[in-house]
Amino acid sequence: MNIHNTSFLAVTHQKFDVYKKLSEQSGPEQAWVQMLRYYPDEQIKRMMPFLDKSSLAEGFALGIPFLKSIGIGAVVVDISNNGIDGALEIHKQCPYMKISKKYGFAEPCHIICEIEMEIIRRAFPGIKAEIISRKAYDSSVCVFKYERRVR
Repeated sequence: MNIHNTSFLAVTHQKFDVYKKLSEQSGPEQAWVQMLRYYPDEQIKRMMPFLDKSSLAEGFALGIPFLKSIGIGAVVVDISNNGIDGALEIHKQCPYMKISKKYGFAEPCHIICEIEMEIIRRAFPGIKAEIISRKAYDSSVCVFKYERRVR
């Protein structure tokens, strides 16, 4: 694993740690709101190269090698249709499940994935982002759907 990937996983651990501390101080709802304020710049910087491509599927496909390097086997499916540029990002593995348990959380979705989807929706108003399947809820894969009008 290269240094960039190791630091990415370190930031993931930090997110769980910060969320846990904030939850203990002011409750889970307030912790989530504070996390939304704390991490958007990082998320925007990380997502911009993928969202800037001519199609979402093309952009997200560029992220597959990185996702693989941090333990996420991913597949991207182009679902563009009827003037909508769309992509499904399917994750076969989720390293966040194990990390979340280390911090005492049953599942990582609320702390990692839901925050990331909300940040994307706020930072890129033309993009719809949603979670349509979660391994943490006994699905075989996590599926993230992204859509926007064709450029």
